[in-house]
Amino acid sequence: MTTLIYGLTTGIIFGFLLQKARVVRYDRQLGALRLLDMTIVKFMLSTVLVSMIGVHLLNHFGLVKLSIKPTVLGANVIGGLVFGIGWGLLGYCPGTAGGALGEGRWDSLWGILGMLAGAELYAESFPILQTTVLTWGDFGKITLPQVLGLNQWLAMAFIVVGSLGLFYWLEKRESRVLSSREGSRIADL
Repeated sequence: MTTLIYGLTTGIIFGFLLQKARVVRYDRQLGALRLLDMTIVKFMLSTVLVSMIGVHLLNHFGLVKLSIKPTVLGANVIGGLVFGIGWGLLGYCPGTAGGALGEGRWDSLWGILGMLAGAELYAESFPILQTTVLTWGDFGKITLPQVLGLNQWLAMAFIVVGSLGLFYWLEKRESRVLSSREGSRIADL
């Protein structure tokens, strides 16, 4: 029961942050898909960094045990394609679809129903997929620090520094795009 309460609490906090960052808005989603608005990229990269460090700290202190899933290229490629096509068609990713529905945007319900139908289709076809697509390119339970031959904390430090550089670059890029849009609006007047 405690696990369910933790899950519910963190889900509510995540939904609140999605809404406060305004990433559940369709125009933000469309801007991200067109590589014009990097708000969603920055939001998700922030959550990845915080969770990466947090999970490894919890593991370091023995409060959780990591359960690394195998890296299987077939599953990742097919899953990524399905995710990308769904996001492109609907304009919401799974997390933002739930947040948008919570805000009363009923168009996101189609995506949620599509996710449920996709989960059912996956469950029904799992025996076939298990012997074909889900075994192609199976690299086992590997991590990025193992592949790079680095200590996990050093690898995370490189990822954080690289991400901060990416944040800086995205901010500079967005400010240039906004100033060029503003300049073209003034020229149109």
